Amino acid sequence: MAGRRAEAGQGILATLGVLAGLLLLWEAAVLVLAPPPILLPAPSAIVAELADAPRYFLRHAAFTLWTTLAGFALSVVLGVALAVAIVASRWADRVVTTILVVLNSLPKVALAPLFVIWMGTGAEPKVAIAVMLAIFSIVADVALGLRSVDPEAIALARVHRASAWRILWKLRLPNALPALFVGMKVSVSFALVGAIVGEFVGGSSGLGHVILVAQGQFDTVRVFAALVVLGVVGTLLFYAVEFAERLAIPWHVSQR
Repeated sequence: MAGRRAEAGQGILATLGVLAGLLLLWEAAVLVLAPPPILLPAPSAIVAELADAPRYFLRHAAFTLWTTLAGFALSVVLGVALAVAIVASRWADRVVTTILVVLNSLPKVALAPLFVIWMGTGAEPKVAIAVMLAIFSIVADVALGLRSVDPEAIALARVHRASAWRILWKLRLPNALPALFVGMKVSVSFALVGAIVGEFVGGSSGLGHVILVAQGQFDTVRVFAALVVLGVVGTLLFYAVEFAERLAIPWHVSQR
């Protein structure tokens, strides 16, 4: 355990070192080449922008985070339920899979205006778009995990007269947990993208709104500042899911 912690600490330091090196290289390139600030601001200017209006960025980041988490949570609940239905019924497999494939193939930017018309300009359309983007990976990965149970284990359970519900609860769902967390790592990023897409289309809050307004004012520094905050939020969400994975399935080979 101590060795793993030391290795993780070294990995974090290495990552921070690489990021610091890239930022220094970026700063030096801006100083030497002197591009117009509207094209490429220096990292120091972006940091100054964040320092000048921290509450502004935190307020919009909080809205984006809330809609992202709401869409992500709904996608996990609905995705697991749909995956169970797909595995339990061939009819549901054909119908649900076809509908999900069709919806996943549609560009969400084109659908976003419809959600705004139907739900208004509040948080609801952002959450709906986040669910649409995030749910497919949950369903696909969980369905694969539910189907990957050893057939001999299922046969043994049936010999002992285990019900379909008991087989699902005791065998299939635990076996699907690693696949669920893989899907969650992907879907949490997709949920964030969906929230931003919704903010681009309508609304007056969120980091997507900040980027859209700054772009209209040709305020490149503020655009980069919002992107930095967005990157931090996305990274924290990913590692939060990874931390939950370590707590939930410490027995899995991926956590050893």
